[in-house]
Amino acid sequence: MTDTAVEKTLAVLEALADHTRITDIARVTGLPKSTVHRLLQTMVDRGFATLSSDGYLTGPRVLALAGKVLRPLDTVERARPFLRALQESTGCTVHLAVLFGDELVYVDKIEANKPYRMASRLGMSLPAHGTAIGKAVLASLPPSELDGYITRAGLPGRTPRTITSSSRLKSQLSRVRRSRFALDDEENEVGVRCVGAAIKDHTGTVIGGLSASSLAMEHSLQELIALGPRVLRAADEVSAALGWVF
Repeated sequence: MTDTAVEKTLAVLEALADHTRITDIARVTGLPKSTVHRLLQTMVDRGFATLSSDGYLTGPRVLALAGKVLRPLDTVERARPFLRALQESTGCTVHLAVLFGDELVYVDKIEANKPYRMASRLGMSLPAHGTAIGKAVLASLPPSELDGYITRAGLPGRTPRTITSSSRLKSQLSRVRRSRFALDDEENEVGVRCVGAAIKDHTGTVIGGLSASSLAMEHSLQELIALGPRVLRAADEVSAALGWVF
């Protein structure tokens, strides 16, 4: 598509939010009725519009895309009180990440009251196999989906401690399934340890997770393991706030 074609399509899509008739959409966009009709037919074919007795309406694919965009924002709002409580009770930096395809993306972060700041930032993507949140999410996958992830994403090393063997990763994920929380022992960033747990939406689908992070010199691995139940409780509270009934 040319830039002009894209602009016309977007103009029609935007007009569709307020108008249902070809005549009205043509009037507000300044496009010929024939052009509007052709674009709407394409949108119907692709699910971006539907044809009803009242004219054209926004299609299911637009609603699905809107839901994907709004879901992280809604998740952040509902999760924030529990993230703050977790930060205050552990003294760690707390992260919330949601799943986008094969990647996890940070959507919220509450810094610990420390003289340093974690290098993580909102919008940053993180590899699943080398992070506490990521391992908690991977542990929820059925074997075929886990194998598919490993094939697509690979297991690249980020630090000397990153697990790059599929057999080792699967062994660790078995332990994560039993405890329901996961550890990152300087596997994503040298000098940083994390403990994380998965969160679910109202359907019981794992959509991401949360974690508590600290410098390795501040928390030993055993101390981090001791924080696991607290992190898991916070994750369960977030899942409940999102509508998941245990």
